[in-house]
Amino acid sequence: QVQLVESGGGLVQPGGSLRLSCVVSGFTFSSYAMSWYRQAPGKERKSVASISSVGGRTNYADSVKGRFTISRDNAKNTLALQMNSLKPEDTAVYYCKAESVLFSLVYWGQGTQVTVSS
Repeated sequence: QVQLVESGGGLVQPGGSLRLSCVVSGFTFSSYAMSWYRQAPGKERKSVASISSVGGRTNYADSVKGRFTISRDNAKNTLALQMNSLKPEDTAVYYCKAESVLFSLVYWGQGTQVTVSS
């Protein structure tokens, strides 16, 4: 059974930090490219950051460059997103996504709420 379980969301003040985690099971984590997406109320889901299967390549949305860092630990089947200097506009539900281009498979987590507010 495929599972992607996000955690680490919460309420934080502007300028603060949070670290999101996504623990996966049920598939070969090291064979999948991983991404973090976010969806704010009334808006479409958008990519925030992505990382290749072996972690050598990362990409970030312009809005989070220099503030967010994506990482993965293939030995622990875990994806992380370190978020620093948070802004109110970072408020959204954050989702982790696993994708295998080879097998045309995509899996999503259930999401974790991040709220940035004073």
